[in-house]
Amino acid sequence: MALPSINPTTTEAWHKLQSHFETVKHTHIQEFFAADENRVKDMSIVWEDFYVDYSKHRISNETLKLLLDLADEMQLKNAMQKYFEGDTINQTEGRSVLHTALRNPISAKVFVDGKNVMPEIFEVKHQIKAFSNKIINGELRSHSGKTFTDVVNIGIGGSDLGPAMVVDSLAFYANHLKSHFVSNVDGDHVNEVIKNLNPETTLFVIVSKTFTTQETLSNANTLRDWFLKHAPKDAVSKHFVAVSTNIEKVKAFGIDEANIFPMWNWVGGRFSLWSAVGLSISLAIGFENFDKLLLGAHKMDEHFKTTTFENNIPVITALLSVWYNNFFNAESEAVIPYSQYLNQFATYLQQGIMESNGKSVDRNGEPINYQTGTIIWGEPGTNSQHAFFQLIHQGTKLIPAEFIGFTKSLHGNQDHQDKLMSNFFAQTEALMNGKSKDIVISELKAQGLSEEKIKKLTPFKIFEGNKPTTTILIDKLTPESLGKLIAMYEHKIFVQGVIWNIFSYDQFGVELGKQLANTILKDLQGENTKNRHDESTSKLIRYYKSKLV
Repeated sequence: MALPSINPTTTEAWHKLQSHFETVKHTHIQEFFAADENRVKDMSIVWEDFYVDYSKHRISNETLKLLLDLADEMQLKNAMQKYFEGDTINQTEGRSVLHTALRNPISAKVFVDGKNVMPEIFEVKHQIKAFSNKIINGELRSHSGKTFTDVVNIGIGGSDLGPAMVVDSLAFYANHLKSHFVSNVDGDHVNEVIKNLNPETTLFVIVSKTFTTQETLSNANTLRDWFLKHAPKDAVSKHFVAVSTNIEKVKAFGIDEANIFPMWNWVGGRFSLWSAVGLSISLAIGFENFDKLLLGAHKMDEHFKTTTFENNIPVITALLSVWYNNFFNAESEAVIPYSQYLNQFATYLQQGIMESNGKSVDRNGEPINYQTGTIIWGEPGTNSQHAFFQLIHQGTKLIPAEFIGFTKSLHGNQDHQDKLMSNFFAQTEALMNGKSKDIVISELKAQGLSEEKIKKLTPFKIFEGNKPTTTILIDKLTPESLGKLIAMYEHKIFVQGVIWNIFSYDQFGVELGKQLANTILKDLQGENTKNRHDESTSKLIRYYKSKLV
């Protein structure tokens, strides 16, 4: 096997962590600070333009040591080597996992089935660069000779979430092209996008490895039909390009073979924005900035690959997740970026993390007797403070949170930035310290309230605190820093999968619903009325059809 199969609960480190947990589970983070004057120094990592502070966690130095011991017992170092060297670690699908190769320098050598794949990676990069530059500078024009004004990315899942998130996050660096993303098979969605398009000046990028994905092809056909109401059939080749491996189906759609951008089966969809799937990114912000995104990711790859575990950002953040998920039984994590540009970041991470590590069998195919995966959610601060922070502060659930902030704003409004970051720092402090009964009473007395009123209000104003947070402070939101941040989470996913002894790179759980949908579609369209469903589903189908009459 490429990766060993070790039940983490059988390791010595796990048993020690269980015992250790019983001794520290009620300890307040404030007590950890009081006991260790070097805590912040020991529990923070400075790397390039990143400052990561994980001192506000319910851990001691002993906790950290045991978690690192667990990583060693689960043979993380060996797994990392196989990850980067192209071993078939996606064993259920018989594939390597090499999205990291996509951001390597050309001098690197990465082998798949004995062949160095770096030359073909750079061949595609050159194709992306040439095409992007020609569209942006107006060298490639529409069928009527006009320069393009809009780009529509048609894809779903990894063919949409990654590019959409990056384009949104790096809007500050955008050029004159307006980007649109069509993913949901909801016809109202695609028609709302159409309302804002001029068919004469719109470029369509269809992203589908097999060129058979129902949602993507339905949307692509709808957009082509709309386009052909305004243009001759041979104009399709000037307005539609594809990222796919199915050359024959793409050509049958009307796309010129020169405008087909290759994909590889050793790159999973949710890790594919670094490939030709990122063509819409390159078109939106220019190839130079797209290349900087790749450079940032490569720098994080090198940090992950070469840094000792105790100073390794992806390793530490992953082990903290394991600590809360498997010992505190915390089921979710909040990701709170203090930048409106990153408003799609948590949505993007939901696929990356939950599709990867939402598994219930181990690498031997045996049922797992411990928790895997975490529920990921979040919104940008300060919006989130006025929405769900109440639950984190005073609710009954333990929700570890990762705060992501930037020291410099992009537009340079220092007053706004100071207000934003004062909230950023205040929230992690408030979540850790809370507000004691004595402080609450003192504040209420200062307001001149009666003893009776103070007594009634006090319980509602107490904050327990002791809520764990990680602070990730980055100099500035740039293509390179975003590349580092995304890659950090990719490697965090990998580490978690190794610790939990699961295969992180297949996603069979998304297939069943898609298969049943194809069957039900025949029922809805009257092609096949013999399909049998449960009583509830059958009644729902009949009710739906009755409303169409």
